[in-house]
Amino acid sequence: MIFTLRPSQAEILRYRSGKMGIAAVPGAGKTFTLSALAAQIIASGVLQPDQEVLIVTLVNAAVDNFSARIGHLVEQRGLIPHLGYRVRTLHGLAHDIVREKPTLAGLEERFQILDERESEFLIAQAADAWLATHTELLIANYFKNELDDYQRNKAQRESLPDLVHSLAAAFIRSAKNRRLTPETLRQKLDTAPSLPLAEMGWAIFADYQRALAYRGAVDFDDLIALAYRVLESEPHYLARLQYRFPYILEDEAQDSSRIQEEILRLLAGHGNWVRVGDPNQAIFETFTTADPRLLKAFIAYEADFRRELPVSGRSQPFIIELANRLIDWVNTEHPAEPCRDALSLPYIQPTEPDDPQPNPPPNPEGIHIIAKKYTPEEEIEAVVQSLERWLPHHLDWTVAILVPQNKRGIEVVEALKRRGLPFIEMINSTLSTRNVAGALANVLGWLAAPASAAKLSLAYQVWRRAWRRETAPRHTRDESETSPETTAVQVEVYKRTSELLRKLERVEEYVFPPEHIECYETFPTLTDSELDVAALQELLAFRDVLRRWQGTALLPVDQTILTLAQELFSEPAELALAHKLALVLRQTADQHPDWRLPELTKELAIIARNERRFLGFAADDSGFDPERYRGQVVVTTMHKAKGLEWDRVYLMSVNNYDFPSLQPYDEYISEKWFVRDSLNLEAEALGQLNALEMGDEYHWYEEGVETQRARIDYVRERLRLLYVGITRARRELILTWNSGRRGDKFPALPLQALAGWLETRKTA
Repeated sequence: MIFTLRPSQAEILRYRSGKMGIAAVPGAGKTFTLSALAAQIIASGVLQPDQEVLIVTLVNAAVDNFSARIGHLVEQRGLIPHLGYRVRTLHGLAHDIVREKPTLAGLEERFQILDERESEFLIAQAADAWLATHTELLIANYFKNELDDYQRNKAQRESLPDLVHSLAAAFIRSAKNRRLTPETLRQKLDTAPSLPLAEMGWAIFADYQRALAYRGAVDFDDLIALAYRVLESEPHYLARLQYRFPYILEDEAQDSSRIQEEILRLLAGHGNWVRVGDPNQAIFETFTTADPRLLKAFIAYEADFRRELPVSGRSQPFIIELANRLIDWVNTEHPAEPCRDALSLPYIQPTEPDDPQPNPPPNPEGIHIIAKKYTPEEEIEAVVQSLERWLPHHLDWTVAILVPQNKRGIEVVEALKRRGLPFIEMINSTLSTRNVAGALANVLGWLAAPASAAKLSLAYQVWRRAWRRETAPRHTRDESETSPETTAVQVEVYKRTSELLRKLERVEEYVFPPEHIECYETFPTLTDSELDVAALQELLAFRDVLRRWQGTALLPVDQTILTLAQELFSEPAELALAHKLALVLRQTADQHPDWRLPELTKELAIIARNERRFLGFAADDSGFDPERYRGQVVVTTMHKAKGLEWDRVYLMSVNNYDFPSLQPYDEYISEKWFVRDSLNLEAEALGQLNALEMGDEYHWYEEGVETQRARIDYVRERLRLLYVGITRARRELILTWNSGRRGDKFPALPLQALAGWLETRKTA
């Protein structure tokens, strides 16, 4: 061996055959170990020329990583790289299976695979269609009786559509994971007592599947279910795949679903199946089909060999102790006993002194748990001030701010921008992408509703974006462009013009006035003041722009966007992003020939609000390596930070809302304020689906039980999320909390427990 192995890694490489389950801690080198095992199997000579080791992983980025590592290790042994192994995601593997035997899956030879964006569109369309005729039924069944008319209308208008969309998506995903079709569900519903949420889920599911069939398409969940159907129904084809892949190595197994596990179990009929994962990092469980209990059960009851990768060189010893203390507290002291299995052994072990990848040096002062009560705004300010003091002296370090939710991350980004601190964001899409999408959405929004004064005012603000930039803090703008005095005058004119447009009663008279009406007559509040004279000139100039913009509305949507972009943007990156957005909108228009500007504008608005992932041109949009951003502050969510590490990490918002502990005073993000009895409707819908699948009196649905079960699962997942956040830090870790928007939140119970332990540990 020409590379150094830790004893735990060497033990795994003694594997020759059978089922092996491996529990790995964060930073244990599981990718390296699994790659080395694949290379060893290839080099051992046990494979026939037409056989391969199959490596299955979670995401596409890991596919490239595994391929490169295994190829390098194979080449070191004097063999030809890229032969003897195949690396696939579960969805990629399912696609291979279905593509080879489409008729067995009931598909045409040239079937289409819908991406997540288009799938979301179709589910939302089906959900909106159902909601249009069943809103009152849903309100009668599940809204609080004590809501007044204003509250009921507000919930119906602003919150209910999103709730139904997410409920439908979770229902459809879960049904497909159980290999249920709309037809089989209908049969079960016809013989069951009333299950209104399951009826809703079925109706949207059936409508969605009809939309897929009309397009000759399948979604990613269909691929998995159809692959299982092919393997189950064609034993000769299954035997051929079992021969082709005599060894199966599975990475990130804690995130597998039941049907994904069943596919690999079929392929591993020969018995050579190695599964590696960390159940303590299972943070994608809530309302997905992932189930970390599957890996735990495999290791405990099915594996022929049980191994651990407990040694990690990532973090300094005191951060490792903090993570291990969280495991102890959860297992023995968590006040909610059903949650005590959220984290499990093994503990993280530091490396030996002669390890080739040793831990950073121990530093008890590198951990800070801030006990001070902050408002949400004060918490951001405190973190930004800390970075202002620290960053200039640590430009060779990596640093990240990790937040529980995207919205909080955007607030942090805005604060860093105001202070002029260098930052990189890894949210759904970058700030530049959101700004370009938002600008275009506001202009298209007026073109789609030209009589709206409010939209007209927003379009004007887009046109004068440069003035808005001049109002930013001085250290974030180019002082050579204009003097502060000139900027102040321009800002006042901009504000006055925007106000006049927003209050305009007859937009058409302003844009295309009759011959006998002057522009100033359309705005009766205009005066002879110097400010209003300048505002009138602005109104005349903007009217010319509006007429040009209206001429673009008859073009195809991509040409409309490209034409507008030439007038709105000057930076090459902004123009490039506009071009990419134009392509997305053209594709959407082709897929929805009945859509017009209002529907297409919504897609841009969704990207602008950071509600959908959009790949722009920045490096952090297409892949991420923290080492590339030394001396810059990375802002991302704790979920997206999984698999990454930084020298210094800030964990924010560690309060009892983002990290509840199943206490009577806790609130839960999935329980909506307008729903009666604090029901979690997504959980209740899945509970009704489960009752239909089980189909017996001992597993029948009881309202409220699934809401409580969902609370337990959510608390478990948030404990694992906190563990993931802690283990992203190499040298320094800072944890803060805030009191929430209403000021009634307090530090999360695990944070309080860790703070007490840390104080004792530092004084010991």
